[in-house]
Amino acid sequence: MSRHTLSVLVEDKPGVLARVASLFSRRGFNIESLAVGPTEVPEISRMTIVVSVDKLPLEQVTKQLNKLINVIKIVELDPDASVQREIMLVKVKADMDTRSHILETAQLFRAKVVDVAPDAVTIEATGKADKLQALLKVLEPFGVKELVKSGMVAVGRGPRSITDRALRPVDRSA
Repeated sequence: MSRHTLSVLVEDKPGVLARVASLFSRRGFNIESLAVGPTEVPEISRMTIVVSVDKLPLEQVTKQLNKLINVIKIVELDPDASVQREIMLVKVKADMDTRSHILETAQLFRAKVVDVAPDAVTIEATGKADKLQALLKVLEPFGVKELVKSGMVAVGRGPRSITDRALRPVDRSA
């Protein structure tokens, strides 16, 4: 099985996320990452879905996704031809002896300290999954108190956009 990143443009309507996720579930595919948010067009949302699956079953799911009434466009993003990022918030134990080392580590990874408490530091890091995993590995010896990661968001490189010519308002009333 190989890892695939799908960028799916959908109408911003209630229930669309559930219908898309259930399509993967019915096929027995585990969604590794899912991020949904608005686009530059108010009525349209973008789903970034990462799934590990063989190419042929992925094509079948893509065809079934295209049949869903609220799905506008689906593009598989090649990792080399796209910018892909995740965000991570990690709360680390930090006493007076370890705090400076933790702050240096955050700076080394170009992460931001977003909260400081007497016995903990919360760090925000953005990047590819391997960068975030490397930062986490360095911070683990200090004691990770809490961790949360977003799903991957991705956009194709260069001037083209998947929203070009795809986002004329969809009239499905006919």
